[in-house]
Amino acid sequence: MQGKGKEDFRGIIPRAVELVLQRLKVLQNSNWEFTINASFLEIYNEELRDLLTILAPPSKAGGKRRLSMGKKSAPKLAIKKSENGRTYVEGLTEILIDSHNTTKGLKQLDKVITAAARARSVAFNKLNSESSRSHSIFMLDLHGINHDLDEEVQGVLNLCDLAGSERLSRSGYGANDSQRVKETQAINKSLSSLGDVFTSLSNGSPHVPYRNSKLTYLLQDCLNGNGKSLMLMNLCPTVESAHESACSLRFARRVNQVELGKAVKQVNTSSSYCGGSEVEVEVLEAAALEVGGDT
Repeated sequence: MQGKGKEDFRGIIPRAVELVLQRLKVLQNSNWEFTINASFLEIYNEELRDLLTILAPPSKAGGKRRLSMGKKSAPKLAIKKSENGRTYVEGLTEILIDSHNTTKGLKQLDKVITAAARARSVAFNKLNSESSRSHSIFMLDLHGINHDLDEEVQGVLNLCDLAGSERLSRSGYGANDSQRVKETQAINKSLSSLGDVFTSLSNGSPHVPYRNSKLTYLLQDCLNGNGKSLMLMNLCPTVESAHESACSLRFARRVNQVELGKAVKQVNTSSSYCGGSEVEVEVLEAAALEVGGDT
């Protein structure tokens, strides 16, 4: 998701944010002013963890900067609903990204990505030297206002890196390794909950079980028809991984059966909130195409 290095080795996050900044430069010529804030969290064992506490101002970090991964000292994060029905994480660190100077904005983003990579929960196993032990979500909040048109827009781009489902027999974690077993169970359970959400959506069920996991509860705004969603699936081209690849493809088929409808741009001509803008929709599609995805 983050990628490594520059140019061809960049991940979806830096590509997407660069596209956002390029798009905003065009809109700024029409007297639009934008504020962009970046956040980054992980869902580890059904617990939300802020990956950017090291970048938080001293007042947010209790008078000093925390260098730990925030496992005990960091305050608990909670998913909340705003007055207008938007889902957000209370107390999550937000880093301002310069929307006028692309070079400066991308340097600020690089600090965000570096801090998050250092804080994320990873571990060595037989299949991966840096196996993700959590799901991570990068969030880019965009707020735009045009005083000439008396219009205001707001949207959020969520880029989620899902940890892959695991079999303990292949990863090399023994049954006596209680920490890794717990992590594996949490990852598989949340992925199962995500699958249940997609099944309910594809069947047109009146009730969608978003609250069954932190992952689905946090992403419900992306899946309830107010936004547009895209999933990229990574497969391992080895015979040994054929079972996992087949499971991933079956999961992708369930996702492909979901029809969320067309995302609608909502514009408000007062000072109150308006719904998601088209910016994140265009950017998500373009970023996926740049890295070889299929919309």
